[in-house]
Amino acid sequence: MMDVKPNDLLEVKLDDLLEVGVVIGIHGLRGDLKIRPLPTGDLALPGARKVYLIDSKGLLVQHEAVRSSQHKQNVLLRLSGLENLSAVEPLVGSSVWMAKADLPELDDEQYYWSDLEGLEVIDQQQGVIGRVVGMFATSAHDILEVDGLAGEVLIPAIEPFLVQVDRDKSQLHVNLPEGLIPEAENAR
Repeated sequence: MMDVKPNDLLEVKLDDLLEVGVVIGIHGLRGDLKIRPLPTGDLALPGARKVYLIDSKGLLVQHEAVRSSQHKQNVLLRLSGLENLSAVEPLVGSSVWMAKADLPELDDEQYYWSDLEGLEVIDQQQGVIGRVVGMFATSAHDILEVDGLAGEVLIPAIEPFLVQVDRDKSQLHVNLPEGLIPEAENAR
């Protein structure tokens, strides 16, 4: 087991981190963690050099990644000093975080979940429909959860629905098909 000093535990604030995945199992005899990436976590994890794990007790511990690779829909991650089954078994179920400062730069049309959270969502036909409050992944694509006057609206995070992100105005412009947004007076 890795020797962790108390000062190594919380020199970083959760506000400076982005949750990128969950440890769902172990792969191989060398203790590779099998991580199910959260939305946009698949963009960050393959190049990870440093990760933070939060276990079931809420303990945050920093680890150095020595190997990271894509494996089907998951990411395999090997941590320095934890390169056998008995060392990593207690980590199954932990959430995986990365420092926002360590996240790889994305293309202009790519965004991390934290970039979209809280944005005002404006539809080209109906105007303001609410704010982005969540995001989750499906086998086909990510889904944005928007809360507004019409209740919860689920928007596929793909073209042609997402038109433009205006970071200066904290707005997400969308073009939604008719019927995707329930009528406000009939909702709730």
